[in-house]
Amino acid sequence: MTTDKQPEITDKNPPKEENRGSKTFKERIRGVKTTRWIRFGIVSLLFFLWVIWMGNPWLALIWLLLVDIYITSYIPWNWWKKSPNQTTRTVMGWVDAIVYALILVYIIFAFIGQNYKIPSSSLEKSLLVGDYLWVNKYLYGPRVPQTPLHFPLAQHTMPIIETKSYIEYPQLDYHRLPGLRDIKRGDIVVFNYPQGDTVALKIQNPDYYQISYDLKKNGIANPRAYMEAHPELFGEIVWRPVDRRENYVKRAIGLPGERLMIRNDSVFINGKPIAEPDHIQFNYLIPVSGRISLEKWQEIGVRAEDHGIEPFEDPTTGVAFYNVPLTYEMKKTVEGWKEVNGPLIREGESGLFDTSSGIFPLGNDYGWSRPDMGEFWIPQRGKTLHLTLDNLPVYERAIKVYEGNDLEVKDDKIYINGEPNEYYTFKLDYYWMMGDNRDRSADSRYWGFVPEDHIVGSPMFVIASFDEERGLFDGKIRWNRILKDANPDNKW
Repeated sequence: MTTDKQPEITDKNPPKEENRGSKTFKERIRGVKTTRWIRFGIVSLLFFLWVIWMGNPWLALIWLLLVDIYITSYIPWNWWKKSPNQTTRTVMGWVDAIVYALILVYIIFAFIGQNYKIPSSSLEKSLLVGDYLWVNKYLYGPRVPQTPLHFPLAQHTMPIIETKSYIEYPQLDYHRLPGLRDIKRGDIVVFNYPQGDTVALKIQNPDYYQISYDLKKNGIANPRAYMEAHPELFGEIVWRPVDRRENYVKRAIGLPGERLMIRNDSVFINGKPIAEPDHIQFNYLIPVSGRISLEKWQEIGVRAEDHGIEPFEDPTTGVAFYNVPLTYEMKKTVEGWKEVNGPLIREGESGLFDTSSGIFPLGNDYGWSRPDMGEFWIPQRGKTLHLTLDNLPVYERAIKVYEGNDLEVKDDKIYINGEPNEYYTFKLDYYWMMGDNRDRSADSRYWGFVPEDHIVGSPMFVIASFDEERGLFDGKIRWNRILKDANPDNKW
C-alpha cells in the first residue's frame, strides 16, 4: 500500500554541514563568500583606524581574532546555530544579540559619549534637576578606559543586585586620545568626583574625607576603624578607580597655570575679575510678613527643596525670612512681592551662617570661606612649584593621591618619595570647577582641584527633562528643554 503523504521534516536532525575542523587553511580561505570578505575588509579598515587613533601598536594583534571570526573560523564561534536543540539556538541567539549590543554600547560610551542625569541644583538655572544630557566625550578627547572590565550601563553599581559593576584589575595607565579642543573657561564639564576614591556606601554627602575630618574633631583617633566598626551608620567602606567614581557636572572657572582668588563671591583670575555666568544664583535672606505660596515659588522656578514650606526666624531679631537661591532677575521679581517687607540680604553677608565649614583644604588655618578664598596657583602639567609648609595643604592631595607620590613632613622639611625636596613638577593639568548656584554647590571650594584624568566630557544637548516636583499632566515633561544646547556659553 502506498501513500502520497510525505514524511514530516523537523529540525531535530538538521542536515550536516561539512566539518570545517578538517579543512586546511587554503580550503578555509577558498570557502569564504565574497560578501563576507567585503564585511571583513570594512571591519579591518575601521579597526586599524582605531588602533592608529589609540596610539598603541600592540592593539593590532587583536586583528588576528577578527581574521578567525570572519575568515578562518578555527574557533567555532557559531556552534549554537548548528545545535539540534531549538531552545539552545533560541537562547544563544538572544545571548549573541545582547553581547553584540553591549559591545557596541561599551564602545560608544567609552569613546563617543553617554547619557547623564542632573541630580542636584548646583548648576541651576543653566541646567535643571531632572535634565537628561548627552555628554560629548570626543570634544576634549576620550579617555582610554582605565578600568576596562566594567558593565557599560552602570557607573559603579549594578542596579537591583547592588554589586560592583566593574572588576578592579587590570588598571590601565591614564591616556587621553586627541580631541577637538581644550577646556575653555565657562565650559560646563562632566568629571569623576575627585574625592570619590574612598566611599562610605551609606553616606554620599558629606564624603568620606569630610566625615573623617569631623570624627577627628570629635576625638575619634582612627576614623576609618570607627566607620568600619559601625556599618549600620556608614555602610561598607570601598575604594573606586578614577573612571568608576561618581560623575559630577560643574562649570570650569580656573584653568591650569592661572592664579585664582575669590573675594565677596567674585572670582578673580590673575588679579582680574571674570564675568559671571548668565544664570548665576546666590542665596538671599528674604524678610517676609507671612508665608509665600507654593504657586509663587513655582512661577519663578524655585524648587520646593530650595524654599521650604514656612519661613524661619532670625534668633536675634525675631524677623521671619526665607533663605532662597535667586538669579538677579528672580531677585527683582521677589522684591516686588507684597509679602516681602525689607531688603534682600546676600547669605554670605548676613553673618548668620557658617560659610567656612568644610572649605578646601580641610583643616587649613588660612581663614578661607565660601565667598572669600585665595590667592593660589592652579597646577599645570610640566610646571614646577616651590613648596613651603604654608602652601603645602593646597597641593598635598594633588601630589600624593592624584599623582601617586609618597609625601610627608619631618622636622619641618618636606619629603617626596623619601627625599627632602622643596620643588615639585606636576604631571597633570588641573582645573577649578564651580556651580552656578553658588551657595548650594559642593564644588572646588570644598574639594579642590580636578585633575585632567578625571575629565569625562562636556554636555552637548538635553535629551529629555522631567520636573520631579510636578505631575504627568501638570508640566512634568519640560518640552521646551528637549534638544536644548546644554553648554550655550561656549560653542564647539
